[in-house]
Amino acid sequence: MKRFLPDTFTLLLICTVALASILPIHGIAAEYFGQATKIAIAALFFLHGARLSRDVVLAGLLHWRLHLLILAVSFALFPVLGYGLGIFMNGLLPPALVLGVMYICVLPSTVQSSIAFTSMAGGNVPAAICAASASNIFGMVLTPLLCGLLFSAGGHGGVSLDAVLQIFVQLLLPFIVGQLLQPWIGHWVRARKSLLMPIDRGSILMVVYGAFSEAVIEGIWRSYSVGDIAIVVAIDVVLLALVLVGTMFGSRALGFSRPDEITITFCGSKKSLASGVPMASAIFAGQSVGAIVMPLMLFHQIQLMACAVIAQRYANKAKISS
Repeated sequence: MKRFLPDTFTLLLICTVALASILPIHGIAAEYFGQATKIAIAALFFLHGARLSRDVVLAGLLHWRLHLLILAVSFALFPVLGYGLGIFMNGLLPPALVLGVMYICVLPSTVQSSIAFTSMAGGNVPAAICAASASNIFGMVLTPLLCGLLFSAGGHGGVSLDAVLQIFVQLLLPFIVGQLLQPWIGHWVRARKSLLMPIDRGSILMVVYGAFSEAVIEGIWRSYSVGDIAIVVAIDVVLLALVLVGTMFGSRALGFSRPDEITITFCGSKKSLASGVPMASAIFAGQSVGAIVMPLMLFHQIQLMACAVIAQRYANKAKISS
């Protein structure tokens, strides 16, 4: 039963949205809070760069077929599905929610939960570390580019050069600096994972609070009905199911081993809330960011529940076969 309950971070997200709904930040306080949020996000991606070992990167290059397939799922299959869903949802949902569902499809994979589920299921953990990390590195470049292509093709507008530059300065540049300093500080950062976790989660909560505060002031809860949210949940479930089936059976058809199949299934099907929320604030600046990231927040919880069940089944089958 616990696998179906929201994790601690999801509960914090719910509380943050509730706080923004009751006490939205605005005015000068919102401006200062926004600057603090940008600093926290830069620190988050600096730590991502500092954590990633060069040995992990080099080892990952040896298993190129697996990584190429995961990248193809994240940045080719998902966007194609997103384009189709965008056509299907046109007129069915408000434009911001349509953008939000399509935005899910251009994001990189998660890192921590992909690795955790791969380990739980008995998959190839070193490959999962490399694949999830590579997805996020490429995602900082590919996500804004795919947003421009996908949204323009769907008639939702493109992505401005300012948004791309902001992502580079706020996300990619701190990551590069962290990676350059990794030989000297990497071990220290990895050894203090629990101490530094508040920066990881706190920065995302700050972005969500700021985005939803702005959305509440604009009237988000008056603009979207319970029916709209239910449709988004249904679409998220269908989207995740399609990719899970595709990665699971596709990896088998391509002759990958069972541990590699597990890695492809979890790393290929999941989408990163940690990367998605900060990038959304840059890509969709001036728009209703709170509404646009809502489908992603719902997808986050759905993928955790679904992958927990799948990981347990993989683990049980491994016990039976052994």
